[in-house]
Amino acid sequence: MKKLLALVLSLVMMCSCIVMASAEAPAKIGISMPTQSLERWNRDGSYLDEQFKSAGFDTILTYSDNDSGRQVNDIQNMLSDGVNLLIIAAIDGEALNTVMDEAAEAGVPVIAYDRLIMNDAVSYYVSFDNYTVGTLQGQYVETALDLANAGDKTYNIEFTAGDPADNNAGYFFGGAYDVLKGYIEAGTLKVVSGQTEFSAVATAAWSTDTALNRASNLLASYYADGTVLDAWLCSNDSTAMGVAQAIESNYAGNNAVVVTGQDGDIANLANIVDGKQTMTVYKNVKNEAVVTLALAKAMIANEEIGEALASSFGVACAYDVESYETSEGHKCPSFLLVPSVITKDNLQELVDTGLYVMGDDGYLKAAE
Repeated sequence: MKKLLALVLSLVMMCSCIVMASAEAPAKIGISMPTQSLERWNRDGSYLDEQFKSAGFDTILTYSDNDSGRQVNDIQNMLSDGVNLLIIAAIDGEALNTVMDEAAEAGVPVIAYDRLIMNDAVSYYVSFDNYTVGTLQGQYVETALDLANAGDKTYNIEFTAGDPADNNAGYFFGGAYDVLKGYIEAGTLKVVSGQTEFSAVATAAWSTDTALNRASNLLASYYADGTVLDAWLCSNDSTAMGVAQAIESNYAGNNAVVVTGQDGDIANLANIVDGKQTMTVYKNVKNEAVVTLALAKAMIANEEIGEALASSFGVACAYDVESYETSEGHKCPSFLLVPSVITKDNLQELVDTGLYVMGDDGYLKAAE
């Protein structure tokens, strides 16, 4: 009898230990990034993985090579592996409906990271203020060309926007175009190619080569006769890289052309130093990872989420419940960080983040 009692007690203690171990097991976070072919997504994935692991979470990190089908499979595998929460930077914000429904059925919450996913299974959206990114680019062109004081003088501009599958691309272009459309309508700014619609200036997959080829064709078609090009508004750095290459190789003029960008990619920062690109809108993606981690912790702990949480991040971030919808009429609560303009004159601001260092040659590189 004593042996039986001892055995029962032993089994009870073992079960208790299993329950305790299970209760103390770290939550598992699935992190799905779109591609490793763009520098910024390598940074995002690395920062997110580092932040969550340092906080004691288990992580699964995947990159889907700009293949929406592969991203669906990656996320399905994460669900099979029992993730407790998904963080997804979508390749195509409208191509994940099936797997988002699967996540909802499994009770796994979703944070749409940087790019909004058009499905109501998304719990929260973490990004930068995308319209403001474009606004900053448009305002930079406005100031650089002094359009407000142009008088009878006219300037020529072209546009290169982003990937139509990326929900952010329309916001970037819209923010920039809204700043400049008054000058276009007044004739102060002329789009020589006539291409002003997003569909005409979009760049699939944010491809540098696609942007390069289109810019080269426009320069050959509209500027080979000596027509002056004053500005080229590019929505991000990978497209700006292609446009800058086209201008360097195929533009007949000898004037400096204002070229905008976004992301602060190392090669583009070198182009800014060399005068081939004029500015980039910088988004501190390490801060974006900090916000995502804090939000995920609050979600897992079932804590109240709202403006009070946004004010606790330690970085400038707004809580927005109006600007973004995952379907018509369905608002998605969003945490929006603040971007900044970087030019040759304030590169030190990037060094001050601790994420870049200035080399003896005057070029920035990523901090170790």
